[in-house]
This record gives sequence, structure tokens and C-alpha cells, in this order.
Amino acid sequence: MEIKNQLKYHFLFGFVLVFMNIFRKYVTLGHETFINQFNVFGIVLTTTYFITFFSVYVLNIKVICPKTLAKRNLSYFFIGQISLFFIFPIIRYFLEEIILYSITGFHNYSEQSRTFWYYIFDNSYYSLKVILFSTFIYLLFVFLKNKDKIYLLELEQQKAELGALKNQLEPHFLFNTLNVFYSELADTQPKTAKGIHKLSELLRYLTYEAQKDYMPLHNEIKFIKDYMYFYEKRFEDNLFVNLSIKGEIGNQEIPSLMLIHFIENIFKHGIVNDPSFPAEINIEVTENHLELKTKNKIAFVKHYSSKGIGRENLKKRLSLLFDNNYIFDFTENDVEYSTHLQIPLKK
Repeated sequence: MEIKNQLKYHFLFGFVLVFMNIFRKYVTLGHETFINQFNVFGIVLTTTYFITFFSVYVLNIKVICPKTLAKRNLSYFFIGQISLFFIFPIIRYFLEEIILYSITGFHNYSEQSRTFWYYIFDNSYYSLKVILFSTFIYLLFVFLKNKDKIYLLELEQQKAELGALKNQLEPHFLFNTLNVFYSELADTQPKTAKGIHKLSELLRYLTYEAQKDYMPLHNEIKFIKDYMYFYEKRFEDNLFVNLSIKGEIGNQEIPSLMLIHFIENIFKHGIVNDPSFPAEINIEVTENHLELKTKNKIAFVKHYSSKGIGRENLKKRLSLLFDNNYIFDFTENDVEYSTHLQIPLKK
């Protein structure tokens, strides 16, 4: 759900709340008393109340909930909610008993009622109402947003599966044929047999295993190495690509075929046979994140970055999977193209 739509609904909810408050007073006070309340002082007090209400509403829905609930810090969330029980009466006291009093000379509370704890207690009902309401609205927006993300992910997955099906011409027949070639050449031409075996594994991974949303990190890295193997065979001693992998690779999982976009971009659109400017692929695995950095010399192709890795499609997928909890940027000049990706690991 976009921000502009959220603002529209916030204003709608605000209007409903104001209307319900006025209607409640009309029902509980009766017609005559309700009309008598419409004097300058009553209108001003109602205004200060709603200023306080919506100030706490915005604080909770835009600051406290996103920084605690969104990051699953329940302890900080409860601390934030408790603090709102004090923030609400503080704002209201400032508006009514300081600013309004300095202008009109009237207090909303009597002198005996303006003690700290009584003022906090007397406003606890209104504080609780705005806390519960704003938290509910925040969770509602999160639910709707995640529902849209799940639908889009399912749609993208269906498109990917349909594309894979279109490109499959009897995959079992293909794999069986490759296995026959491998068996026939294993003894007489072991190097060729090794290449056929790797090609079979690579195609099998693309056709079957990588259709899942997430794959083990060690499988994705093996796929990258197998992919690079065929370019090593093609260029022989004239391939200059440095692959560096740091960190402990265990049972972590990442989105399937995420990293291959960057590797494929280097080989398809970069220069990989220049010993004075070798391409760099650096993968670093930490406890919670995977970081990928690439750098390569640019081939003389117009609009290199847009044709290379399908940047917009990749950003869309990253946003759907990780919301804003990722880093993806790139730099490009007349000679060099580099990328930086950081994503959270699924354990």
C-alpha cells in the first residue's frame, strides 16, 4: 500500500473518530446540554484534546511501532506503549494548562486535580484509547501490505514456473542423454565427461531445485562455480575473474538464483579476458547477512547497466522479499561497473 493511500485512510479514520466523539456526546448529554457545550471554551478544549490524540497517534504509528514491532523488539514496543501513557497527558497539560491558561486565564482542571499522578490517571482512559487504536491501524496496514507482497511473490513465482515450463523440452530425456554421454566418455575422455556431468547438474538445478523460493547458500555458491567452470573451459588460460568467498557457509538460505544475476552480468556484458583489469567477485558471509561486491571492466555496449542484470526487476524482487531491509546499489563510469548487494540470511 502506497504512502499516499495510507494518508488518505488516516484522514478518513480521523474524520470518523471526530464524528463518533461528537455523536457520543450528543447521545450521552442530551440535545440541550450538547448545544450548550458549543461555546468558545468548549470548542477550544475539544480542539486541544484532538491535537493531543492525533499527536500520540502519529508518534505511535510512525515512530514507535515501525521501530519496534517491525523489528520484532517486543520489549522496546511495550516500553514505548507505556511511555505514551505519560506523553499523552504531558502534551494535553502543556496545551490546556499552560498555553490555553496563559491566553484565557482559565484551567480545565481544578487546582486539586492538577497533581501529577491524578492527571496521569485521569487521562489514562484517553491514552489507552489512542494507543490501542493506533496500534490496531498500524497492524492493519502491515497485514494489507504483506498480503499484497505475498500475492505479488506468488504471481512472480507462477510466471517463473511458466517460463521454465516453456523452456523445458522433455528434461528427463535431456538428462538421461547427458548421463549416457557421461558414461561413454568417463574412461576415455574424463575431462569431457566431467564437463558433461557439471552441465547436467547445472541444468537439473535450474529445472527442478531452483524453483523454490529459498535455497541453501552452499547450493547457490556451487551453482555459481559450475557456471563459471564453463567460461573457464571456453577462455582456457585467458580468463581473468577472481572469486573470493569469506565466512562460514552452513545451513543459511537465500532467495534462489539471486546471486547469479550479478555473475551473469559480468560474463555477458563485461570484459573478462584483460589481465590488467581482472573482474572481481567478492562474497562475504556474516552471522546475519550476505554481502556481494562485483567489479568489472565495461564492454562498449550502450546502456550497459540496464541491459546487464535487469536492475529494475531485481530491485522489485528485493523489495518484495526484504522490504527495505537490504542494500543494492551500483556505480558506473566509462571504464568500470561495480555492484554492491547486502541481504539478510534465512537460518
